[in-house]
Parts: sequence; structure tokens; C-alpha cells
Amino acid sequence: MVKEQANNHLHGVKLIDMLEALVIQYGWEEMGYCIDIRCFNYDPSIKSSLQFLRKTPWAREKVEQLYLEMLQNKA
Repeated sequence: MVKEQANNHLHGVKLIDMLEALVIQYGWEEMGYCIDIRCFNYDPSIKSSLQFLRKTPWAREKVEQLYLEMLQNKA
């Protein structure tokens, strides 16, 4: 099981931590531009975004991808 997670950069990273890091790095406006979802573009908050992303797998995947891109750009 550990071997399967060795290349998974998201292993152990909570959704709230990803979201907070993205907000710090990009801000809500740029995040809404990159991922066009209502919870980023209209009255954005961590709470509303978490609720939406937990219920919507396709949106969560996009957030995870943006987070991974952010990590690659920092490296």
C-alpha cells in the first residue's frame, strides 16, 4: 500500500489545506478564472468551496490539478 502512494503527491494533503494554499498563491479571482465554478466567482469562501468540492468530483479533480501545478511551479 505504501508503494502505491509513493508517487501520489496528494497523499495526506487535506482538501482544506489545498484550497487555502491556492487562495494564498492565486487569490479567488484568478482561481475563478482557472476553474470556472460559482463558489470561486460569486461570494467565495473556504466553507462554501469545501461543501461544493466534496460533492462534485470533477471540480475537486480540477482543484487538485491546479494544486499540483502550483507545486511544480514552486519547485
